[in-house]
Amino acid sequence: MPFPRSSGILLHPSSFPSRFGIGDLGLQAYKFIDFLKNSYQQYWQVLPLGPTGYGNSPYMCYSAMAGNHLLISPEKLVDEGYLVETDFANLPVFSTDKVDFEQVIPIKINLLKQACEKFKTDATAIQREAFHTFCNTRGYWLNNYALFMALKDANNGASWYKWEKELTQREPTALAKVERELAPEIFYYKFIQYEFFRQWSQLKNYANQNGVDIIGDIPIYVSHDSADVWANPEIFALDEETGEVALMAGVPPDYFSATGQLWGNPVYNWEALQKQDFQWWVQRFEAMLDYVDIIRIDHFRGFEGYWAVPQGEETAINGEWIKAPGVEFFEVIKQKLGKLPILAEDLGIITPEVEALRDQFEFPGMKVLHFAFGSDPGNPFLPFNYPRNAVVYTGTHDNDTTVGWFNTTNDYEKQNLLLYLGSISPDGINWNLIRLALSSIANQAIIPLQDVLGLGNEARMNYPSTAEGNWEWRYRDGVLSEELGDRLKNLTQLYGRAPINS
Repeated sequence: MPFPRSSGILLHPSSFPSRFGIGDLGLQAYKFIDFLKNSYQQYWQVLPLGPTGYGNSPYMCYSAMAGNHLLISPEKLVDEGYLVETDFANLPVFSTDKVDFEQVIPIKINLLKQACEKFKTDATAIQREAFHTFCNTRGYWLNNYALFMALKDANNGASWYKWEKELTQREPTALAKVERELAPEIFYYKFIQYEFFRQWSQLKNYANQNGVDIIGDIPIYVSHDSADVWANPEIFALDEETGEVALMAGVPPDYFSATGQLWGNPVYNWEALQKQDFQWWVQRFEAMLDYVDIIRIDHFRGFEGYWAVPQGEETAINGEWIKAPGVEFFEVIKQKLGKLPILAEDLGIITPEVEALRDQFEFPGMKVLHFAFGSDPGNPFLPFNYPRNAVVYTGTHDNDTTVGWFNTTNDYEKQNLLLYLGSISPDGINWNLIRLALSSIANQAIIPLQDVLGLGNEARMNYPSTAEGNWEWRYRDGVLSEELGDRLKNLTQLYGRAPINS
């Protein structure tokens, strides 16, 4: 669906300042919403909010529907009576610029377990009622997730397809037995999901009340080692005997990679999904709409056709394109949930068929300014080639920051950019690209916070195809100044993207 002319900021909650070593849903999140409101921004785009596994990537989560407990604010747990300030007395000195996950995770989990025990003994009747209501309404994914995580802990973190056979194949007697044995652990995982959603819902309500909608990110594929695949093996391309991935997701060789990209996620068994009227996907969208206002679909082209690589391959070379039932799928989603606010990540090699699917349902596609200056005037990422129903970014979480990109890009692109701009703003190249984005005809413009702050590649969020050192960047308290907000507000107003009542 087309959106009104507007703009927003891309920032993951883990990047907020916090004394606990990772951003959370506490005070700094509310201060960020205030910054958005005061600078006339109407969107806050986040990365996927699920519980991360190895590598800490929000695109490889243990659940497509659960929330990341590392984002829970311990200070808000104090407000609920589950922790006290003295529980924070011996916190280490954390980096203010990076998330050290190895340092953060055990400390955060220890606090969450303390809070859970306090809830068991001291929760009020109102708190217990809220918890039980949450567990009942989210049971369709929560029960499988809590059991999955409890079993994963009991198996020393091993992937589900390496557990005992009766558990990998979900034999009812075996599951009933471990549910009894692991009852305290299952309760803990349900409690931290309750707390995540309670805190997130409060923050989302605050954002919405201040004119800010939240754009969430839904990766098309889910992690093989996830509650979703373990609980629903029939809708994924798996080896029925071993549970291993039979057909792996990825993209074929192209100009940028001679061997393509092999992601390792299982592709979908679309025939099985069609037979169940896409029920799992409908539930996934419903779960997402519980805590975001707009959904950005990552790797949208996979709904029209997807690259499938057989088990045992070490590169993506020997795969094949397989047709996906995209039109039928989105018709069902529309029928069951109404006309959805969806953005399509349509980057990469996109065919006319993918564009037709996107346009049939009026989903805005993405335009990235970092990709605009490496070819000729026909480049679709140049602002004068945009359609109105599009979302323009200076760069995304997979790109370098604009300052970092400009400092390292080749001379040809740099020269094209300088010719296009005429001159560089005294405020820096980042503000030139922010101006280009805001002044374009694209209905929506999204700017990574790193570009608003004018930071270099030390603030880059992700290096694709690199396993370590990603998802760590944080900003420091105090950098979201009134002066910075005014500069962004003035440009937003100048280019007709301010809220109607501003």
